[in-house]
Amino acid sequence: MKIRKPVPHLLGWKLFLSHILIVVVGSLVLVVTSRIQAPNAFLHHMEHMRILLGPDNAMAEDLRRNFLAASNEILLISGVVASVAAVLASSFIAWRIVSPIRSLMEASKRIADGNYSDRIQTKWNDELGELALSFNQMAEILEGTERRRTELIGNLAHELKTPLTGIRSMMEGLIDGVLSPDTETFLDVQRETSRLQRLTEELSQLSKAEAGIIQLDLEQTNPAELIRRTVSRLESQFEDKGVQLVVEVSHNLPHIRMDSERVLQILINLLGNALQYTNQGGVVRLKCSLLNSHLRFSIQDTGIGIAPEHLPHLFDRFYRVDSSRARAHGGSGIGLTIAIHLARAHGGTITADSRGPGFGSTFTLTLPIDSDS
Repeated sequence: MKIRKPVPHLLGWKLFLSHILIVVVGSLVLVVTSRIQAPNAFLHHMEHMRILLGPDNAMAEDLRRNFLAASNEILLISGVVASVAAVLASSFIAWRIVSPIRSLMEASKRIADGNYSDRIQTKWNDELGELALSFNQMAEILEGTERRRTELIGNLAHELKTPLTGIRSMMEGLIDGVLSPDTETFLDVQRETSRLQRLTEELSQLSKAEAGIIQLDLEQTNPAELIRRTVSRLESQFEDKGVQLVVEVSHNLPHIRMDSERVLQILINLLGNALQYTNQGGVVRLKCSLLNSHLRFSIQDTGIGIAPEHLPHLFDRFYRVDSSRARAHGGSGIGLTIAIHLARAHGGTITADSRGPGFGSTFTLTLPIDSDS
């Protein structure tokens, strides 16, 4: 870790000196102006006094000297008072501006050191207050990301440990002769290794998606055929769980340019989530239709629903509404993140909607008909 050199506090002095400079310039302008204008004004008034008092050069000269002395004295006193007032005002203004900036600087150092729970008290109703509010929002996002990252490490450790423990136990059983080397035992090993493979593939896809290096193999695709492939992949799982799958596809849908395998991956993820969170006897509807110049896939279920506070975070990486339930079903919390990145790579998007717990949820994938846009 780099050791930060202490930064000299120069901003306050710069603000202080800038105000002093303004007072000095104003004072100089006042002095120069009075030096130029005062004699002319004095002579103008003396002409009127000569008419009243008569010609008296000695008195006129004495009045001129007294006038200039009084003017200099007034300017000197005004300059001193103005300088003192400038020093006080500059000190207060400099403190008023530098203090919150210094608080921001200190808080940013603490966050850089990993203290993501640090916040700034927003006591200012101006641009600095808005800056502090934005800083706190940034810190909150970083804290949430760090919390999900920590949870992910624990979840991945659990996900990796479970199949590895199972494989090890079966291998030890085979070595000790406790388990017979039959087809069922080897299928159990295969299922656990497939689970490990799925985790590594998801992590690889997530890193590529967030780096923006997803490669798309675009080709003209029939949406109805894509729906058929999606249903065929999951139909047996719906039957085993006792959840009804209803498919509604509009007629005469146009072929659109897409990476059919990537979009198939998105639909399987969304439909699989709907199945996972819908209890036996429930219904999941998969619809495909045109909306303006977009193709819309809608997956609506009668499952457990989603609380409003969770909706904005569903597509955040590592975010899971119910960690224990997701873990029990083998969810890693990155499927929806991968899905929305794939949708954006096609120029589309995914939205989620739910009236709340117990009212089911609806996920909508929208793709432009012209994917090049």
